[in-house]
Amino acid sequence: MRTPDGRERDRDEDGRARNSRPRDELGRPLPFGSVGVERIPEDLDLPPSESLAWAQDLLERGLAFNAHEVLEGAWKSAPHEERTLWQGLAQLAVGITHVQRGNTKGAVTLLERAAERIGHDGGPAPHDIDAPGLLSYADELIAELRRGVEPAPGRLVPRLVRPAAQH
Repeated sequence: MRTPDGRERDRDEDGRARNSRPRDELGRPLPFGSVGVERIPEDLDLPPSESLAWAQDLLERGLAFNAHEVLEGAWKSAPHEERTLWQGLAQLAVGITHVQRGNTKGAVTLLERAAERIGHDGGPAPHDIDAPGLLSYADELIAELRRGVEPAPGRLVPRLVRPAAQH
């Protein structure tokens, strides 16, 4: 199958679309041949602690879109009972990406979905994930966005795990 400009579409061995197009630091596609930020492998499958550490590092570097891709990999490979939580974490990173891109409406929508999934069972989250802290973070960020506050870049770095677990 070809694109409108005649190039062969990028597909995996099962025929699913892949996106090999380079992307900028906010995940926006760049023209083919451009140099973008390093891509996260589509088949990423890391232990939860490594996924969380890598996603945290990416968030701290302002690369929320890439953090989302790491968290999405964890979501896809997580045990069934953890998938909603991981999906919420990935959506939190996408919500931050929308803030970075200036899309307040999209940010609020994704942050609301993220909070719903992160807090879905109300119990303690596995892997030292700071679910209560992330829920507070999402709620506060949503409130700021609704008031028209443009968050500073440092405000867009939630802590994914409980502070005591980082030592």
